[in-house]
Amino acid sequence: MEFDQWFNAQLNARPIDPIRLAEPVPVADLPTPALLLDEARFEANLARMALWSKTTGIALRPHSKMHKCPVIAHRQLALGAEGICCAKVSEAEVMQRAGIESILITSPVVDQRTITRVSELARQNAQLIVVVDHPEAVMRLEAALAQTRTTLKILIDIDPGLGRTGIAPNEALLALLQMIDRDCPHLMFLGLQTYAGHCMHIPEFDKRKSKYQRALAAGAEARNVVERAGHSVQLMSGGGTGSIDFEAELGILNEIQAGSYAFMDIEYRDIESNNGPTFEDFSVALTVLVTLISQPKPRTVTVDAGFKSLASDKMPPQFKDVDGLNYYWGGDEHGIVALDNPSRTLQLGDKLELLTPHCDPTVNLHDYYYVVRDGYVQELWPISTRGCSQ
Repeated sequence: MEFDQWFNAQLNARPIDPIRLAEPVPVADLPTPALLLDEARFEANLARMALWSKTTGIALRPHSKMHKCPVIAHRQLALGAEGICCAKVSEAEVMQRAGIESILITSPVVDQRTITRVSELARQNAQLIVVVDHPEAVMRLEAALAQTRTTLKILIDIDPGLGRTGIAPNEALLALLQMIDRDCPHLMFLGLQTYAGHCMHIPEFDKRKSKYQRALAAGAEARNVVERAGHSVQLMSGGGTGSIDFEAELGILNEIQAGSYAFMDIEYRDIESNNGPTFEDFSVALTVLVTLISQPKPRTVTVDAGFKSLASDKMPPQFKDVDGLNYYWGGDEHGIVALDNPSRTLQLGDKLELLTPHCDPTVNLHDYYYVVRDGYVQELWPISTRGCSQ
């Protein structure tokens, strides 16, 4: 109990509201590294996705594991989002404290302490949804809910071939559903989740669509299994930014969990869309401001951002608005930049913006967004669920 009280106190201490500065600060005066959010581009991205949702009739439930910020979640909801996704229970706890009720926890929970936290969230919030994929975890969840006399909506997670979480759309799914019907009066079956994350960043449009269609077939088969058993599937949730071009055509999901569209990054920018060789439906709104701090060699310079400020599992960051600069990882705190006939003259103290390779883990390295409008920062938005991986 003592640990739980301490843990909850840490979550409750996290800031959730925007911080308004007394006077606007020029971007050039910010301490670095700083995570910048171009507010105009960000707002345009949200509006474009809201229009996509309205046009296709597919509900939008943005994944907050990308931005980790209640301020942003509220803006998405204000534009018509159905709710938000959270990857972990601690994220959901912070978002619920910020006044957000329609939350889907997209990762299964199994250990007893976390299940107890879920039952407490459900007691406070009738709109909470949790995914399940295993009989043992389901029974633990039912027992916790029975103690508090609380009901909870659930989605059964279907494995789309990724082999990460979920259950196959066969007899195992039917057995799990029958067990829920028979033994779990506190669980309300709502539908299915099928998230094919392994398809989202395939560069070639046709290959991405083909592989995604094959992956999503597991969700379609799961729906058939459930409906043949006499159950209604109200919700089919999944998908992401990389699948919006073909979700309406495939007609399987009625809710999409896209997240990165709000910021974009190099990984998503460099995939083909149905409109061209790069994915330009949304603009890159997130950058990391860095300072040129050293020049130990004539043909390289060093900036003050390395692995502790930028995250990537594929490519290095790229400079915005300056050509002829190639970033190489220089350690925890540094990036080494090769000079290849730069498009502008550089000197020590210059501040430059870097495009993020992968926005989600980069965001998790920072405490605040410096929200930029017309070259000035007047608000900081707290990254409230940074590090919430429990």
